Amino acid sequence: MKVIILGPAWPYRGGIAAFSERLARQYQTEGHEVEVVTFTLQYPSFLFPGKTQYSEEPAPQGMKITRKLNTINPFSWWSTGRYIKKQHPDLLITPYWLPFMAPALGTAARCAKRKGMKRIAILHNLIPHEHRPGDKQFSRYFVKSNDGFITLSRSVLEDLNLFDPNKQKPRTYSPHPLYDHYGATLGRKEALDLIGLRESQRYVLFFGFIREYKGLDLLFDAMADERMSQLGVKLIVAGEFYGDSKPYMEQIKRLDISDRVVMHTDFIPDHEVNRYFCAADLVAQPYKDATQSGVSQIAYHFEKPMLVTRVGGLPEIVPDGKAGFVVEPNAQQIADAIVRYFAENWQERLTQGVREEKQKYGWDRMTKAIASL
Repeated sequence: MKVIILGPAWPYRGGIAAFSERLARQYQTEGHEVEVVTFTLQYPSFLFPGKTQYSEEPAPQGMKITRKLNTINPFSWWSTGRYIKKQHPDLLITPYWLPFMAPALGTAARCAKRKGMKRIAILHNLIPHEHRPGDKQFSRYFVKSNDGFITLSRSVLEDLNLFDPNKQKPRTYSPHPLYDHYGATLGRKEALDLIGLRESQRYVLFFGFIREYKGLDLLFDAMADERMSQLGVKLIVAGEFYGDSKPYMEQIKRLDISDRVVMHTDFIPDHEVNRYFCAADLVAQPYKDATQSGVSQIAYHFEKPMLVTRVGGLPEIVPDGKAGFVVEPNAQQIADAIVRYFAENWQERLTQGVREEKQKYGWDRMTKAIASL
């Protein structure tokens, strides 16, 4: 079978690019011919100022990646679709996460249509965390450009009903698979040495782009609880700011928690991701809004218990009391859960639960779910 994945990939970076490349690897492992068609321009600087887009990692070996699509050039949308059509793929897979991408991705998918080819969309999000006028119309256009859908959370599966209320097109829920390509598991001491931290402390990790909906401010409030100091708990923030850093830095100063927070706010390259997860005792995702998160699947790979909030699909992925703790998105409950984790020695129990749960998230399950459509 010939498979084309249309979406972000090297030289672009971020979770969706990582997803596309890892899915391509799975199809290659299964013996299929795979090509990834990606962007020549993804985020225009005048609309997304200050957004660093390019990876410093080397190109993936043994993977065909073709750069064709420009999100603000309609001629490229049509030419990309025609290019895909000429390759005679059996399957076109398009990740979707942002309405801004809908005209480009949707038009390319429409122009690529050919007899015998299935167009399957993998829906990371349908309704964005930060709404803008026209978002629903753009998402509706994209939905109409595909023949079937995989959603990575049940909440997005429900959102899909807004755009295809009669359920005329097949769809299924298949959870986000493991991100298992970030290097070997390191010993805790080695990982801490690599990022310059002391082994005597306990560490909570917040990882990934810092955006308002991810609730880092709630985690800062939780870290102000005096019990954190008594238990020797520090917070590692590893990831770059998506917007203005000033409110967060002012909050640290106002709460007087600079001695409890370690800020590593440059983009973390792939080969350094394992350092942060292997150094951490607990991975925190204090999101105010979410569908699902690839951070959970990195934590599963490195067998780290998680603290997540009861929003979107996060509780589906992290069973409360087995693989981590699930709390409401408020600082007091977050603080109480962190204290409980360390004071009551939950790490060993939850780590065992993580080992059991991670078996559910193989990439072969994703390809089987796609085949079922």
